[in-house]
Amino acid sequence: MNPNNYTIKSQEALQRAHLIAQENEHQQIENEHLFKAVFEIDKHVLPFLLKKINVKLEILKHALNNQLKSFSKVSGTNIMWSQKTGKTLNEASIFAKKMKDEYVSIEHLILAIFKSDTNIAQMLKDHGATEKNLLSAIEELRKGNRVTSQSQEDTYNSLEKYAKNLNKLALEGKLDPVIGRDEEIRGILQILSRRTKNNPI
Repeated sequence: MNPNNYTIKSQEALQRAHLIAQENEHQQIENEHLFKAVFEIDKHVLPFLLKKINVKLEILKHALNNQLKSFSKVSGTNIMWSQKTGKTLNEASIFAKKMKDEYVSIEHLILAIFKSDTNIAQMLKDHGATEKNLLSAIEELRKGNRVTSQSQEDTYNSLEKYAKNLNKLALEGKLDPVIGRDEEIRGILQILSRRTKNNPI
């Protein structure tokens, strides 16, 4: 496993998985550790994908934590990747090549974990996840882009991250009403309507 082939977020997830196993005194890093690590370090990709495939985030988190508690504790030993997790990381690299990506990103790790023969994969399936709807959600997230840089995940859904959809807020009735600004609004409309080219009105 070459860390240079992974995006920064994926590298952080691998490091965090090691730390989670260490904190819980587990001898091996399992797919469950890796998935929890993705939960902790990624605030955009995983929540977006789970929401799109209608998986309840909090219920899955709770089930995952219970699963981690059930692992046997061994103190004072070297922590290593389990055979299943090693296979998952290889699978993530295969997904990256299939999708013509230059780096292994968070979504490749999620797909590989889903494809693994593990409890977390079964939990996702029990919540209604399929490989088809996961791939479809990834396509929607990426909007046709490929992973060509190590910070690619930061570019996903930039508009949603840094801007507010006023139309959506208005439809949901979450916008404060504009009261007592009739004169100001008329003044703005008059000024804007004077423009003949690229008229914003």
